[in-house]
Amino acid sequence: MGYPEKLLSDGETVEFEMRPHWRALFIPGIVLLIVLFGLFFALRLFTDIFSGALGTVGTWATWIIAAFIVIVFVVRPFLYWVTTQYVFTNRRIIVRSGLVARHGRDLPLGKVNNVSFDVSLGGRIFNYGVLTIDTASDEPLVIADVPDVEHIQREVNRLHEQDDERRREAMMNDFVRGTQQQVPPQPPAPTQPLTPPDDAAPPAH
Repeated sequence: MGYPEKLLSDGETVEFEMRPHWRALFIPGIVLLIVLFGLFFALRLFTDIFSGALGTVGTWATWIIAAFIVIVFVVRPFLYWVTTQYVFTNRRIIVRSGLVARHGRDLPLGKVNNVSFDVSLGGRIFNYGVLTIDTASDEPLVIADVPDVEHIQREVNRLHEQDDERRREAMMNDFVRGTQQQVPPQPPAPTQPLTPPDDAAPPAH
């Protein structure tokens, strides 16, 4: 699902957007497999060895524990991944996350001072990293699990340069318009009536 256009300002366009790298789902996937194998083993254990009330209680307890682990360590990370957006427009950088309680931060490109990245050994293998954007006044914007982080860093620098050029052109245009408005219009020069010279000969009778 793309970023809603109604939330963009006039003249703002989305250059690219993404979710965190899929490696954020790697550990939840492993946990899910472990829970499924453990659930199968525990249910067979309580069904074959225990009987009666003990088997019933053990079966229900197994399902409850498995559901709790899946919700906390599988479903919640997956929902966080699905609802997290990294949006880069020609005016700002937008980070949104959360399903029920939404969290976000907007960083205008005009406040960007420096863009750097950090890639670990795993990041070099799976092509992801941490993008750090330093600002003039606020705390740095740190975006984790950015796919192809080196390419994204170059793109952010490009957007920053284009935004600087756009703002310089806007300031120059405003200055020119202000200068034109300050200069009063010059009144037209008065026209002299045409009079005959004094030595003109009188008309003949």
